[in-house]
Amino acid sequence: MIYTDNTKKALKLCFEAHKDQVDKCGIPYVFHPFHLAEQMKDEITTVVALLHDVVEDTDDTLDDLRRMGFPEKAIEALTLLTHDPAVPYMDYVAAIKPNPVARTVKLADLYHNSDLLRLDEIDEQALERVEKYHKAIAFLERK
Repeated sequence: MIYTDNTKKALKLCFEAHKDQVDKCGIPYVFHPFHLAEQMKDEITTVVALLHDVVEDTDDTLDDLRRMGFPEKAIEALTLLTHDPAVPYMDYVAAIKPNPVARTVKLADLYHNSDLLRLDEIDEQALERVEKYHKAIAFLERK
């Protein structure tokens, strides 16, 4: 993990935002963004990894994050990573691709979410989700 004032602020916010949430197996959800953040190589991607689901999954907004003083480069990536359900999934992924920060975090997110070993039970819905994620990975990795 990279520790700067911004990453420490993001760690605290990430924990507060997700502390009462659990994943599909009942594991504290906060471990997911922490796992992504551990893979990042600079301050901005670490901040974005920690906060990538905050706007989608909590009452915090992008404007709230901006007011908290997170760098605009992080806000830009978080804007792209916040999926509007009205936007088709692959259109959302296509918008992420040109932004190197959003792309790096989304790839880490997709790889982690594709790990079927995280699940207690692998059903048809899980397999369909992983297939969708693999298509997104292939698209984001394509030159």
